[in-house]
Amino acid sequence: MLNFLRPVFARLFNPIVQGLARTPVTPNMITVAGTVGVSAAALWLLPIGELFPGAFIATCFVFTDMLDGQLARIKGNSGKYGAFLDSTMDRFADAAIFGGITIWFMRTNHLLAVVSLFCLAAGLSVSYVKARAEGLGLNADVGLIERPERMIIGLTSIGLSGLGIPYVLPIGMWGLAAGTALTLSQRMRAVYIDAKSQAAHPTEPPPPPAPPAPPAPAPAAPTPAPAPIPAAPTPAPAAPTSAPAPAAPAPPATAPGAAPTEEE
Repeated sequence: MLNFLRPVFARLFNPIVQGLARTPVTPNMITVAGTVGVSAAALWLLPIGELFPGAFIATCFVFTDMLDGQLARIKGNSGKYGAFLDSTMDRFADAAIFGGITIWFMRTNHLLAVVSLFCLAAGLSVSYVKARAEGLGLNADVGLIERPERMIIGLTSIGLSGLGIPYVLPIGMWGLAAGTALTLSQRMRAVYIDAKSQAAHPTEPPPPPAPPAPPAPAPAAPTPAPAPIPAAPTPAPAAPTSAPAPAAPAPPATAPGAAPTEEE
């Protein structure tokens, strides 16, 4: 509900964050230091009735929850562990504040002690419902009173009561209990509706990726054509051999005693 104030506080704390960015201080150091400061003030001062000093000091350390996020973005080392540590330390701080005021109520007003314990348990449940729903892939980002609103209502009513303003602390505790219970019911209903919607319209899992195609074989080098075999030379036709001349006819033999002819 108060998310619109985050840019205002971001600009307000920007000079401090810029100065811290030039030091070896890490966002996780600021997270742990802020939680230790809130817990020490709440568990030391609130149980003994020092309501205004306890609420004032705890409020100053609560604002460090904005410094660590801005510093992580500037230094560029915000990771999953940083977010996990921040959420875990927030639960410790919430428990310290409402645990400390509950101890004071047990000495002065038992009914408000019960209300304070309810605020503590319901506040932790509100944060758990959202974290668990997101882990299951469901939406629970709704609600009237989130952690910033719970801190403002609780610490403001405690501090003003420490200044002597009457009735402000009972009104703050009862209002915080009602708002926290409403927020818890809103988130549980949102998770129920989202789970029912996903069950009615299940999303099909994406198809498995196709196996990679085998690489195309490299084209074979062209086989050189065989050199043409030279044809054997065709033998030239043999010259026709001249037929032997016919032999001259032998002269007829002269018969003995015959008279010679005129040709002789």
